[in-house]
Amino acid sequence: MSTAIETPRSTETLNYLNTKYGWKSWLFTTDHKRIAILYLISISFFFLLGGIFAMLVRLELATPAGDLFNSDTYNKLFTMHGIVMIFFFLIPSIPATLGNFLIPMMIGAKDLAFPRINLLSWYIYIVAGLIAVGTMAYGGVDTGWTFYPPFSSTYSRTYVVAAAIAVFVSGFSSILTGLNFIVTIHKMRAPGMTFDRLPLFVWAHYATSLIQLLGTPVVAITIALLGLERIFHVGIFDPAIGGDPILFQHLFWFYSHPAVYIMILPGMGVINEIVACFSRKRPFGYPFIAGSSIGIAVLGFLVWGHHMFVTGQSMYASLVFSLLSMAVAVPSAIKVFNWTATMYKGSIRFETPMLYAFGFIGLFTIGGLTGLFLATLATNVHLTDTYFVVAHFHYVMVGGMVLGYLGGLHFWWPKITGRMYPEFWGKLSALIVFVGFNFTFFPQFLAGYAGMPRRYHAYAPEYQVFNVMSTAGASVLGIGFTLPLIYLIWSLFYGPKAPANPWGAKGLEWETSSPPPTYNFDTPPVMNEEAYNYSGDDTGVHVG
Repeated sequence: MSTAIETPRSTETLNYLNTKYGWKSWLFTTDHKRIAILYLISISFFFLLGGIFAMLVRLELATPAGDLFNSDTYNKLFTMHGIVMIFFFLIPSIPATLGNFLIPMMIGAKDLAFPRINLLSWYIYIVAGLIAVGTMAYGGVDTGWTFYPPFSSTYSRTYVVAAAIAVFVSGFSSILTGLNFIVTIHKMRAPGMTFDRLPLFVWAHYATSLIQLLGTPVVAITIALLGLERIFHVGIFDPAIGGDPILFQHLFWFYSHPAVYIMILPGMGVINEIVACFSRKRPFGYPFIAGSSIGIAVLGFLVWGHHMFVTGQSMYASLVFSLLSMAVAVPSAIKVFNWTATMYKGSIRFETPMLYAFGFIGLFTIGGLTGLFLATLATNVHLTDTYFVVAHFHYVMVGGMVLGYLGGLHFWWPKITGRMYPEFWGKLSALIVFVGFNFTFFPQFLAGYAGMPRRYHAYAPEYQVFNVMSTAGASVLGIGFTLPLIYLIWSLFYGPKAPANPWGAKGLEWETSSPPPTYNFDTPPVMNEEAYNYSGDDTGVHVG
């Protein structure tokens, strides 16, 4: 089996391209680190685009009357916000950027197993993104990011097929990335890097990759069937022509609930590394944290029915899905408990990445606890399709995943770029994001519990106070997200040069220069100690 690692001759070719064509060589690179940076740039663009849609939605909701946009435009805004943020930011953000950059170094490999497939996955992502942007430019889509039929398959007059194609194509990028990670982790570990010494960041991505490989084909087929019904009027989901709309929900949520863990598991992996480093302690219960990642991946495929309590499914089926939904909370609770136990009596340093980790743990815990209300049959019926669901989802995804992403970006930024960022502005941005997030989304719990439905652009006046608070909070949150963009770009040109290991962290990625060389290590590394050995001064890692 060929691992497709570049030969010295291909290195000469790469250097020649760099000299002759400059930035154009990036478009043909097979270096996992460069591909990660390409992903970072493109994903940042989609995050900005999705954030613009979100701000327009919040401006509309500042007043009860639909006075900024008409209902059709509003439907398109929240739909495009959901599609962009979920399929083009949340799902690929950490795996495609930090995972791509770090996993080979963390296990002592020179590159991913299939470098050309890695580059292909980025091109597929870009093609899907261009289709999505084109859909927006030509008028957008108004079905909601869930594409529920029969509205999406028959009655919507917007560009549903184009949006579906964008989602369908992006799925192949996710599948190829997951395949690459699994093969790399199995086949390319350095001597001494046994599975019980793998960084927990790698364990999290291993579990994520399993979900990507097993779940993404299901949603791809589902979206393809939706397109076929819309184009050829085949009776698949539309009951008017012999279809079953509930079938779509079963297929869609069979993927889309595990997709929540595609988004959040990598963020948990980031927090594992940050908490251990800035507490100067081994992670408490390493086997349980690693096992909980696999447990989440497995149980995540068994809980999709809690999205369908009000669809008329059997009460007994709903009870089973409710029980399983409670069970999947256990592995997540294990992680929160172990992070807390790791910090207990640790020598905690309040650097920027650690502040983001604190924010992640607090917001994810709130998101997880409020998920129990939605997993419980009686309360779910009342809260379905209200702003309580919106708040819960964002506490998990934005409060969890995005804070994990920002924490990881700040943690490994010196390694990626070779430059340090201004610590004051990093800490300030972490504080602003945390405060702004809570002001944005906590009032939505109250509005949803009081009965405000989601996806309405005009609402009863008694809900206005909650929406004004959310809109004001979104402005603060926007500032918090903008600050890192400014000072991280500034650091590329004016930041102090970073040493190989500015945080005193453990792991193979910190044993190479900042930024790393093309092959990551000048000589092959050997791992000869347990993972996260913060008890002594010796790193236990020997190169050569």
